[in-house]
Amino acid sequence: MSTDTPDASADDAPSRAELAARVDELEDALAEATGDGDGKKMSIIATKGTLDMAYPPLILASTAAAFGYEVTVFHTFWGLDILHEERSKNLKLSSVGNPNMPVPNAVAALPGMDRVTTRMMEKKIADNDTATIEELLETSLDMGVEFQACQMTIDLMDYDEDDFYDGVTTGVGAATALQDMADADIQLLV
Repeated sequence: MSTDTPDASADDAPSRAELAARVDELEDALAEATGDGDGKKMSIIATKGTLDMAYPPLILASTAAAFGYEVTVFHTFWGLDILHEERSKNLKLSSVGNPNMPVPNAVAALPGMDRVTTRMMEKKIADNDTATIEELLETSLDMGVEFQACQMTIDLMDYDEDDFYDGVTTGVGAATALQDMADADIQLLV
């Protein structure tokens, strides 16, 4: 039993090149219709403003941007300190309840221990030639990362929007952050 149609002749069949071109056209039309592009999106929520918790969202954002991702980082509550020009230069490292601190909590709770552990970490960062918070922010902004400041937190904590780094988007609410996460390929809460 043959699957050839009796009406079709060999001369009417499209060439391999014509079929390949038609497949390319259909794939392009499908990508356009479904909104699929080459770019991927990453959405990060940053909620903590300590020295050790400022690095993860900044490193992930700048790395993803370097790989061509469209990146948005929504900062809320203490995470706003990362975007604040003055406060970001004085982020602290808590020694109490930090499982990676080489001191027991009873010692870590002593007055001045947070200063000691913060200085130890800052020295380690400098000795390792690790980028500062400011350098990571500026690099990320140059790469197109969008840093958003939660408007509710700005109002609640009485921040002045002029104190944030240039390029930070203010006036962003939770609904915008949720929509951004819904549209993203990767969503992270840090």
